[in-house]
Amino acid sequence: MSDTGTRERILQAAARLLAESGGGPVSTRAVCTAAGIGAPTLYHHFGDKDGLLDAVVNYGFERYLREKRARRATGDPVEDLRRGWDTHVDFGLTQPTFYTLMYGAGRRSGASDEAYKILLGMTEMVARAGRLRVPVETAAHMIHAAGVGVTLTLISGDPGDPDLSPRTREAVLAAITTDRAEEDRPSSPSALAIALTAALDNRTPNTLSEAETALLREWLTRVAVE
Repeated sequence: MSDTGTRERILQAAARLLAESGGGPVSTRAVCTAAGIGAPTLYHHFGDKDGLLDAVVNYGFERYLREKRARRATGDPVEDLRRGWDTHVDFGLTQPTFYTLMYGAGRRSGASDEAYKILLGMTEMVARAGRLRVPVETAAHMIHAAGVGVTLTLISGDPGDPDLSPRTREAVLAAITTDRAEEDRPSSPSALAIALTAALDNRTPNTLSEAETALLREWLTRVAVE
């Protein structure tokens, strides 16, 4: 079997054992037995147990990202954020061991960075629609922090409030976005500044020098946080 096929078999075996462990430890010996390989083969592909766990985290994230990539936009950027939140929480509840490794153990991966970029992109769409109250990065950090916190709390089995996820989701969205009913009203200076900053991030005007663009960003940032 090719190196790629062997690596995939090891990842699948490790993922299955982790899911079955319910969060308990999984030894490299158990992974080798399940994958039908010797320890040298595992170390050849992943270096050590930490390398294997990092690869499994990436493997789990890829499943999550497939769902996010397949989801179509609704035409309402705030509703897209709402659906993205629900997809995130649902993934954590259906794959708690993967999720805990991804977010509860302080691990990062290329896939997690891509997931965050998707969130940033969705938040930028809200900004371009003139419906974001805070800068894009701030909004994305707020959504990410709240979503991870809620999901880990639900995974622990003690949510306190059965509606914890939707309540927190709506509270965060209310804090960072304008209501749909406000669309017919003139946008606030801060919302307009945030929208223009998001547009600049996508395309720098040819009529401005690099220094002028940097100065414009500074001014817009000041207006956005007022």
